[in-house]
Amino acid sequence: MNNIDEKITMMHGAGGTVMHDLIKNHIAKYFKNTRKAEVPLEAMDDAAAIGDIVLKSDSHAVKPLFFPGGNIGNIAISGTVNDIAALGAEPYALACGVILEEGFGLSDFDRILLTMQKTCSKAEVDIVTGDTKVIEKGSMGGCVINVSGIGKRTIATENNLKIVRSFQNNFKSRWLLDSNLRINNKIILSGTIGEHGIAILSSQQGLNFGSKIESDVKPLNLIIQKLLREVGGIVAIKDPTRGGLADCLNEFGEKSKVGILIHEEKIPIRKDVKAACEMLGLDPLEIGNEGKIVIGVIENKANQILELLRETDEGKDAEIIGKVTKDFAGVAMKTTVGGKRIIARPVGDPIPRIC
Repeated sequence: MNNIDEKITMMHGAGGTVMHDLIKNHIAKYFKNTRKAEVPLEAMDDAAAIGDIVLKSDSHAVKPLFFPGGNIGNIAISGTVNDIAALGAEPYALACGVILEEGFGLSDFDRILLTMQKTCSKAEVDIVTGDTKVIEKGSMGGCVINVSGIGKRTIATENNLKIVRSFQNNFKSRWLLDSNLRINNKIILSGTIGEHGIAILSSQQGLNFGSKIESDVKPLNLIIQKLLREVGGIVAIKDPTRGGLADCLNEFGEKSKVGILIHEEKIPIRKDVKAACEMLGLDPLEIGNEGKIVIGVIENKANQILELLRETDEGKDAEIIGKVTKDFAGVAMKTTVGGKRIIARPVGDPIPRIC
């Protein structure tokens, strides 16, 4: 029985076990919908599919609103676009809801809107409708943004899954779902981890790590469609945002009912980010990112996906970091000293309000 005095805490919005329990035990139980949605809410993927349309809604309350490498506007567009693309759809149109606090500067609002415009242009998608509200001063941190969007299933997705089915018998999924991983699939990380969380933390706390660490926030829909169109063989894609790589891999493993073995020396981390994490006692695997994807791919196509990724700015540091195994359940990492370390799902992201 739930404690009637239990309250919402910051951990309920930080990814990891606490947030997943909130969604599963309190939200999803009231909004189960198997009537129309092919990928419904209870599947707990990052977007829903209805017919050949993907629907996504994402709210953002990052603190501070402006940080090294971006602002709330980058995140608002990229977060929605990337979640639509990760299911195998091409973002088609966005809706934007903005809540402004009385006293918020119009010049800052213009900076955010300009960033949103530029990010939409980069992602080749438009905001077509929205809503604006103003609330009393002191009610929140200046500006909160929701961006919802729809995406269309593409021929590239269909051809990609035909390739998957030719190598994996009885593979019936129409979408790139968290539950699609199978034994011997390879796991690819598109680039270095930890920059976004450390950039946010440096702004929140006024820290200087001796080098310029900027957020990695960016839309990834075009590179995802390129991978699907030109190579294929991808079974699942997920962006390691709140809770970081550790949460992302555990979600893959739990939903697919498989084990995942990764290799420490293959995980790309910038030296300055690693040093900052060591200084602060943080695990870079648990820090959220806003411009990276984790890809599950059939073994036969992994090297081609890696080569194509490395030809792009978004994936120049990509690595095959591990594979799916039947030897154990959960996620484990082979360390540089030769042992194995269990990678548990984090309780939450160690840095609050990163998105």
